[in-house]
Amino acid sequence: MNIAIAGTGYVGFVTAVCLAEKGHMVTCVDVDKGKIERLNKEGKALIYEQGLDELMQKNKHRLCYTTDYQHAYQKADVIFIAVGTPEKKDGSANLSYVFQVVSEIAESVVKTCVVVVKSTVPIGTNEKIEKYLQAKGPENMQVGVVSNPEFLAQGSAVENTLNASRIVIGTEEDWVKNVMLEVYYKFDAPKLITNRRSAEMIKYASNDFLALKISYINEIANLCEEIGADVEDVANGMGYDVRIGNKFLKAGIGYGGSCFPKDTKALHWLSSFHDHEMKTVKAAIEVNENQKLKLIKKAKKYYESFEGLTVAILGLTFKPETDDLREAPSLMSVPILLDDGALVKVYDPIGMDGFKKYYPDEVCYCTTIEETISGADLCLIFTEWKEIRQYDIAMFAKLMRKAIVLDGRNCYNLNVVRKYSLIYESIGRPVIYGQ
Repeated sequence: MNIAIAGTGYVGFVTAVCLAEKGHMVTCVDVDKGKIERLNKEGKALIYEQGLDELMQKNKHRLCYTTDYQHAYQKADVIFIAVGTPEKKDGSANLSYVFQVVSEIAESVVKTCVVVVKSTVPIGTNEKIEKYLQAKGPENMQVGVVSNPEFLAQGSAVENTLNASRIVIGTEEDWVKNVMLEVYYKFDAPKLITNRRSAEMIKYASNDFLALKISYINEIANLCEEIGADVEDVANGMGYDVRIGNKFLKAGIGYGGSCFPKDTKALHWLSSFHDHEMKTVKAAIEVNENQKLKLIKKAKKYYESFEGLTVAILGLTFKPETDDLREAPSLMSVPILLDDGALVKVYDPIGMDGFKKYYPDEVCYCTTIEETISGADLCLIFTEWKEIRQYDIAMFAKLMRKAIVLDGRNCYNLNVVRKYSLIYESIGRPVIYGQ
């Protein structure tokens, strides 16, 4: 099938490459001329995702990139909308990018097609899109609108697409359902057919439940620190219960990225708008915001002020295997350290170029962990990259001026840490004062 995809971000581009892998001809559309020029010239993905570049090269004959939306939409059998829906100041979803694409589709389509809403949108948005296309699109032309939410985890988005846990298709029309089943014919995953509002809600309900689970275990971790329990043992014991499961029970310094923060706030706003406050979601948001500053609060036990201190930061992205910094705890903590007069040295195997957009000169960018921690009075770990988890703990004691390591991702085994001369604090586990 000829497929056009509006948006070349995480969702749009990964979806495009994976659809090409399944044999479809895919045109990627974006308003950013610079991105399209780079894709055409370099032939490399502009985002970091495992396996994405290789898959892109393999299917380059089925992929093209353009800013000419009219041509792309005119020849498409199916048009995916995969643009951002960032939060507004009040927490609601900004749909301006979605409806800009809808407007372009209305002025461009010349044949029967299906418009697939991949972007995460508030319940009822698909109906509004359909009404807009009926009012503004060509007369007597059949244009179906279907909700097809994504369930991708950054860092494993290619795997999540090719081997999806489920494919949700929200439509009230049989012909639209049949088109979507053809799109996903070669995808070996359960196909769940619902109405559009249910499909929209499945996305929010799924993401917000996972956010709730993360915030819950983080609150348990905080209590474990006060009463002398170990959250890893607690989570392990919980995970054996099949009703709970062991996923998303790893304590840390909060969730980030493009989905959980935005989607929890959007659902909370939507429920409040309908006079139905979701207290659990509201609590998850509050817990997460506080959790992001957990390491700064721990550091204050050792230093009243950061003035004149050298602080090492290991990991900048919100999670490993992605270059995404959106809602990352590092972006909340680094400015506090800088404002208090610290010299901040940072290391991240992938995320430093992105971090330079926020702090081009204010921090010292290092190429190795050794360079980062050398001479440091304090080390904060924000991301559990493999390079950090596998690092020789003895080097902290050897290279730091004062070996105080505050680990927001519980990277190291406590029994191993005890062998070395350092202070080690993690999340929900006992403080270790090494030999």
